[in-house]
Amino acid sequence: MRVTEPDQKEQMQRLHDRIEAAKRAQDPKPRVDEHYSAANLAWRMVIELVAGLGIGFGIGYGLDVLFGTIPIFMMLFTLLGLAAGIKTMMRSAKEIEAEKLAEEAEKNERN
Repeated sequence: MRVTEPDQKEQMQRLHDRIEAAKRAQDPKPRVDEHYSAANLAWRMVIELVAGLGIGFGIGYGLDVLFGTIPIFMMLFTLLGLAAGIKTMMRSAKEIEAEKLAEEAEKNERN
């Protein structure tokens, strides 16, 4: 279809704009629950720390039972598990901080 008259071109542009507006209205809205709340982030970090402690304790206890030693391996691996849990928590915190900074930068660009 070839539109040559200026009035018809204007009508086509208005129709195109209305179609685009209708399409944007149908776009899904971002879900609120996709963003982590502070409580979710805190629980994530606690779970990471406890998991590190639990794994270290389990390995140490298993080695003590296997070798028949005093709980030296249990204490050693529990401390190593604590260190690993803290390291994982710090990595998660940096990841979350980077995401927040990216969101803030994006929000500032829009304004």
